[in-house]
Amino acid sequence: MLVLTRKSGESINIGDDITLTIVEIKGNSVRLGINAPAKLRIYRKELYEKIKQENLLSSSHSMDEFQKINKVLRSK
Repeated sequence: MLVLTRKSGESINIGDDITLTIVEIKGNSVRLGINAPAKLRIYRKELYEKIKQENLLSSSHSMDEFQKINKVLRSK
């Protein structure tokens, strides 16, 4: 892990397309500004882990279960 020290208002670049700016430091909290291409998805880690968990859960269902769900949705 790379650890950098930055002050409020200072930035770091990740590649050519992503800039992280320290917007504010207050107590134990740091507010980050992220300038990145719109097509890039940016999530908080806990939300990303939840999405990953839900994707794994949904991929474990059988095709029969998906067909049943599809049938119910089409009947509405």
